[in-house]
Amino acid sequence: MTQRRWQQIMDIPLTVAAVIFLIAYAWEVIANLDGIPMLIAEIIIAVTWVVFVFDYLVNLVLAEHRWFWFRKHIFDLFVVVLPMLRPLRLLRLVTLLNVLQRRAGTAVRGGVLTYAVGSSLLLVFVAGLAMLDTERSVSDSQINNLGDGIWWAFVTITTVGYGDIYPATTLGRVIAAGVMVAGIALLGVVTATLASWIVERVAAQDELSHVATRREVTELTDQVNQLKHVLLEHATQMAASSGTPAPTSPTSASSASDPLSKRQPLT
Repeated sequence: MTQRRWQQIMDIPLTVAAVIFLIAYAWEVIANLDGIPMLIAEIIIAVTWVVFVFDYLVNLVLAEHRWFWFRKHIFDLFVVVLPMLRPLRLLRLVTLLNVLQRRAGTAVRGGVLTYAVGSSLLLVFVAGLAMLDTERSVSDSQINNLGDGIWWAFVTITTVGYGDIYPATTLGRVIAAGVMVAGIALLGVVTATLASWIVERVAAQDELSHVATRREVTELTDQVNQLKHVLLEHATQMAASSGTPAPTSPTSASSASDPLSKRQPLT
């Protein structure tokens, strides 16, 4: 079993685990669960966490150079460890984004754009959830429902920053900083993809113009060749009627039919 093969096998299970985790966490935060429903949601979240930890450990074991892989994937370790803090558990969804990114990396531009837009929408929803989970228990908080959280996340990601809603806790500000960085990165991907598409369209139009120009040149060349052939036949007929040798080209044919060409050179 190679690491690459393991990642291919775990793509779907990790995606399913991430989606289940998101549903359970959203249910817990939005409904503000308590008692038995709260326990059920926590069990589901814990099971998904075990899946993420197991995948990380297997990847570490299967890596050819474990220490190098460990240093290169420090953030993956944070995704597994930091979610012990309640709002930061949403970092587990980075696993889902990694899976989607691997699939988008081999897709056409439309697939990359779909990944970028989908990631942006997911980031807005997740950031709204995390901020609601963090700020709702604070007395002077301005984020008391999911609508406020999503509005804050959307304004923050798009770098508009109205300032009408802002986090009041230290953890909320940490989450806000992460959302700012992630939002700039995702919007950069969308902008770059759109610019690349426009450049490709312009290049395609230029290529069509070049193809049309080459076709016109080819057609003009064919017409010139046909005209040469007609002139040669005409010169041949003129030569046959006058008893002179038939020319082999339109140039010689015109020379043969020109009376000036029959003049003797002066001595």
